[in-house]
Amino acid sequence: MVYFSLRDMRLRGTHMDYISHNEEETEAIGEALAVRLLPGAVIACRGGLGAGKTAFTRGLARGLGYGGRVTSPTFTIVNEYEGKIPLFHFDMYRLGDEDGLFDIGWEDYLNRGGVCAVEWSERIAGALPPETIKVTISRCPGNDDWRKITIEGAEDK
Repeated sequence: MVYFSLRDMRLRGTHMDYISHNEEETEAIGEALAVRLLPGAVIACRGGLGAGKTAFTRGLARGLGYGGRVTSPTFTIVNEYEGKIPLFHFDMYRLGDEDGLFDIGWEDYLNRGGVCAVEWSERIAGALPPETIKVTISRCPGNDDWRKITIEGAEDK
């Protein structure tokens, strides 16, 4: 059962905290953010293994108009999803450093008119544009299934 409603998301300034009780709510929060994004947005996702970064990105994809399967690009580094606005889903876990990012055409992706969602973004922090929206997902103490999701840098459009 989803306790989070898309109506509940109101972008208030540039810092929002949400509690997700399950994977579906994590996806719903991602979807609610996505419908407010413009082409060229970069979303930097941070969180430990199993925190919910890919679930959040599934929600982003749905909010951008993509209805297919979304999986982590751990071994391919980037997956592309075509919706109303394209989503370029990066996973930097296996990338050695920022130089490797430029080898795969990072600057081209930034200029293609889509949204870039970057898991393990802390590994390439110096390559992120200044207007990057930061999403931090962490487990809630006392309930391992719940997540605290902090979104920084998003503004209501």
